[in-house]
This record gives sequence, C-alpha cells and structure tokens, in this order.
Amino acid sequence: MNVLMMTNTYHPSVSGVSRSVASVSDSLRARGHRVLIVAPAAEEEIEDEPDVVRVPAVHHVTANDIPVRLPIPGYLWTTVNDFQPHIIHAHHPFLLGSTALRLAATWRLPVVFTYHTMYEHYTHNLPVDSPAVVRFTVRLATEFANQCDHVIAPSQSVRDVLRSRGVQSLISVVPTGIDREAIGGGDGSRSRERHGIPQDAFVVGHVGRLSAEKNLEFLTRAACRYLQRRPASRLFVVGDGPLRDELKPLCALFGVADRLHLSEGALVGRDLADAYAAMDVMAFASKSETQGMVLAEAITAGLPVVALDGPGVRDIVRDGVNGRLLVEDDEDHFAAALATIERRGARDLRRGIAETAAEFSLERTISRLVRVYSAARRDAARKACPSGMLPVLLQRANEEYQLWSRISHAMYDAAFGDDQPSPHSQTSHAD
Repeated sequence: MNVLMMTNTYHPSVSGVSRSVASVSDSLRARGHRVLIVAPAAEEEIEDEPDVVRVPAVHHVTANDIPVRLPIPGYLWTTVNDFQPHIIHAHHPFLLGSTALRLAATWRLPVVFTYHTMYEHYTHNLPVDSPAVVRFTVRLATEFANQCDHVIAPSQSVRDVLRSRGVQSLISVVPTGIDREAIGGGDGSRSRERHGIPQDAFVVGHVGRLSAEKNLEFLTRAACRYLQRRPASRLFVVGDGPLRDELKPLCALFGVADRLHLSEGALVGRDLADAYAAMDVMAFASKSETQGMVLAEAITAGLPVVALDGPGVRDIVRDGVNGRLLVEDDEDHFAAALATIERRGARDLRRGIAETAAEFSLERTISRLVRVYSAARRDAARKACPSGMLPVLLQRANEEYQLWSRISHAMYDAAFGDDQPSPHSQTSHAD
C-alpha cells in the first residue's frame, strides 16, 4: 500500500505528532508498505532525507512554532502523480490538512485523519486569540473531520468528544503505539549523572512541552509540596517550551529550587529512554490531551503514573492499577499520591503497568491502523468523489486565509505599531 502522510510538524521539530508520524511511517515500511511524508520545510536544510518532501513554509508565526506552509498552487502535483498513493493520511485539519483534501478530491483518494490535538486548548499560542477564534478552530476541525473518509481518535474519550461535536465520519480508536525496544531498557544511572541527580534519590519525573496548556504551574506547585515533605526526593523535568524559565523561580517560592533538575531541552532516542529510566514515578497534570503519548511511554518504561483525570489521560491511567488518577485539582492530594507511590513503590502496580504497556505496543496499534486503511479504501471504492467537495474546499481555503491574515496583521502591529499601515491586503483568496 502506498501511503501519503501529510503533517504540519515533523523532524527536527520535537513533538508528539512528529514522533508519531516518524514511528508509524517506519513501522509501515518495515511491513512492506511505501510511505511518503509531506511536511513543511525546516529552518535549516536537511540532507539525506529519503521519502520526505518538504514544502515551502514560514516559521515563528505562532508561539509553538507550527510552520505555515506557503500556498503555492500545484506544488505537490508531480510528487503525488509519481508516488501514486492509495490513501492519504492527514495529521492536522489546517494548512497541509486542507492540501490533503484538495489532493484527495483531484485524485479521488480516500483520506484518513488522526485527531491528535484538542486544538481549542492551543489558541493562546496564536498572536490572535479570543472566544471567537476558539469556536472557529473547533468548527473548522469538526468540518474537516466530516470531509474525511475515516477519523482516527487516539482514545475512546476523544472519540466521544468528536461525536458530541457532530463528527459523522467513521471513527476508529487507534492510539499511537510505543516502540518497547526504543523506550525501554534505558540507563537511568547515566541520565542521573548527566543531570546531577543523586543515584539514591526518589525522582518525580515529568516529560512534555513546557507550556500553559499542559497545566504546568499546577504540576510544579504540587510536586514542590511533595518535595517539602520528602527532603531526599528530586523533581526531574524533561522538555522545552515558553514556561521553562519560570519553573526554578516557582520552585524557589517553596524553598526547593536546588532539587529541580531540568534537561537541556527536549530529549529523543536513547537520551529520552535514559531519562525515563532515571525516574521513579511520572507526574502529569494536563487536561488538553487526546492520548498523552508520554504517559504510554512512561508506562512502557515501567513507571507508575500520578495524573489528573482528563480526556485521553483516563484511557491510559487506571487508578490503583498502573498509578493514581485524581479527579480533583488539589495540590495537596496530588502531593499525597506521589508520597504513596514512594512508600509503596511500583510493586503493587507492576502487573497493571505491564498489561497497559502491552495494549499500547507499536505492533498492535500498527495492525489496527492497517485495517483502518483497508476499510477506507474499500469504502472509497464504493462511492464517487463526495458531491459538493469543490465549494467546501474553496470555503475552507478562504476561511484559513482569513485566519492567517489576522495573525499576520497582529504580528505586524506588534513589530511596527498600530500607527503603521499594514502591507497585507484584506482581499481573500483560495490557494
């Protein structure tokens, strides 16, 4: 099967989506499928990148730096014609996601869409944010899902959310699988030595983007309360993001800044596996997840998890089985749960951790994904190109243009002041 992957984020960007696209693509190729990845151009040219096509893009438009592809008509047509895909797999509903729909309509191909992100929790990263932008984002993502042949929800709770929002396309629950060999068996002693963590300390760990949507302030405050009660324990935070520089001052308010250990940024590969092995428990407070890939990774690495209940999270963390799942946003209760894990260790949770890790194995999830691809192809073969697709695509292109036009205006005003005339035209267009 020839699979065309279309994603707005990919290496060298470090994110759950880019890592998911890479691991899924590698696994599909290992099974004999052909995969071509279409992604925005990186800031620096990347050499020796087989089976990846980069499209022109602008960087540093949003706070989390999702590259904005430039609307160049027909740029991918020759590539698609040469590759002859059987299916298109879109990983975002905007930008290259819209391009995926246009390519699918032209070549009459089925589209599978993975709903990786609860986008309404991330609009604060845009230069323009308001309740109207949040509503617009949800509507656009829902309408995109309804234009696809099959939608993949990483968890059952996300599937329920999509149905409640009016997504009528077929939905299958297929979590992002975890490569047990890659994430397990890390050298915790090496990571502790690298980050100045005592070898005999009990380590509360956190992995993820250091940003507001991850509820990082709550997590840090709760972990600090735990550290106050356990003088020999440490907090090890792995990741990067806009709140990185705020963590140490926050810990200083609790008098535990000297027991916070930060990685040099986002870790990948063996460094990430070593970091998980250096931890004794994973702490997680985000409520904006569709799955929480780092939770599945932590459990695959053998760690119990203490987390707040939320979409995606509750599909992985089972209270009393592989960790603690807390309903209330209470810092003291969270700190107490961490203390319970320290006292009891992971011995009572070992079986539940192993069973959960097996559920999220890459081998199992890839098999489910291939079945979704096959079903989408069969269904598409029984029907023609959706009627009325062209007007819908043109409307989506125009709405996206209006959104990014507003963003560019906001960036220009921030740089030059409101009294300077903006060079951007207000005329809408479709690329």
